Amino acid sequence: MAPQPPSLTAALLAALALAACAASAPVPSGSRPGTTVPGPSTPGGSATPVPSPPPPAAPARQFRLGAAASALVAQAHTQAGSGEFAAAGATLERALRIEPDNPLLWIELGRVQLGEGNASQADGMGRKALALGTGDPAAQAAAWRLIADSLRARGRNAEALEADQHAGSAAPR
Repeated sequence: MAPQPPSLTAALLAALALAACAASAPVPSGSRPGTTVPGPSTPGGSATPVPSPPPPAAPARQFRLGAAASALVAQAHTQAGSGEFAAAGATLERALRIEPDNPLLWIELGRVQLGEGNASQADGMGRKALALGTGDPAAQAAAWRLIADSLRARGRNAEALEADQHAGSAAPR
């Protein structure tokens, strides 16, 4: 192949450079939501905002227990039913090592703590479950009910009533 004349080589390189620039050129500002575009109806051609579409609604979550955690919860229920609250608590702590961010396990452990007479610890576990259960109305309601029961156990009935109302508004029974 014979060498190209310098002017043709320079023209090809310039065309390639322009093509590369065009491929990485930014999208015009009027085509993105939330930006401004010149408005023909405004005096002096000032910019008018283009509204952004609302974000899509987040789907409701529903927490479930995995197989291992579910088996441990069943074992803890048996232990608590026999009055072995310490053993039930230890079993649920094993389940929490498997699924630490599952609010259902925190609620279960809070129920065991409440059964053992540790209402303030049950309250804390209910609040932890409430924080973790964001997006799951059933988990939120169960956490509020645990909080209400722990408050009632400490004689804080007005606050318990308020927590019961939160439970009812999160997910009616």
